[in-house]
Amino acid sequence: MALMLRAGLGLDPWDVFHQGVSEGTGISIGMVANITGALVLLFWIPLRERPGLGTVSNVLLIGSTMDVALWLLPEITGLGARVPLMLGAVVLNGAATGLYISARFGPGPRDGLMTALHRVTGRSIRLMRTGLEVSVLAAGMLLGGTAGIGTVVYALAIGPLAQFFLRFFAIRETESGMDFEERPRTGILRSRSRRMSRYPGPSCADAG
Repeated sequence: MALMLRAGLGLDPWDVFHQGVSEGTGISIGMVANITGALVLLFWIPLRERPGLGTVSNVLLIGSTMDVALWLLPEITGLGARVPLMLGAVVLNGAATGLYISARFGPGPRDGLMTALHRVTGRSIRLMRTGLEVSVLAAGMLLGGTAGIGTVVYALAIGPLAQFFLRFFAIRETESGMDFEERPRTGILRSRSRRMSRYPGPSCADAG
């Protein structure tokens, strides 16, 4: 997220929103990301979505880490450096997506909202994700956030990259594993769900 911002070629939809709010309030973009995550988490309550360790860690750490990274990273001016920086940021976010979902400690607040809306409404996850991200992108641009070629590259690349890294970092099951999709019998508790594993493109703010 910090690399995308330093590249200055456009951010992913949620970070366009975070940047717009940051510009308008004077609060750091990382802190805005944390606050937004906490507020989005409130919408989980009526949807009866349960947070996990990964959910709470996301709210507390993603934005804080972004602020530290921005403090450490210098400003980049040359286009020859900004383009590779943006491309590298998208690839790293794809890797982060594969890592955090494969760990199976719960989705980030934005991803959990999308999957909860999918469960409650019966609409496709793709539709839920598109609707939410178009909304926050529009709001962020109105607030002064930066959208550009990096936004387009992220939108086109994050799905295939996430799918690749999900397979790369996948935790292989053992014969004693408890996975409800591989076990049709009823009356047996499951240790975790693969719902997030079926979601190909989580938001940048949730993957970091």
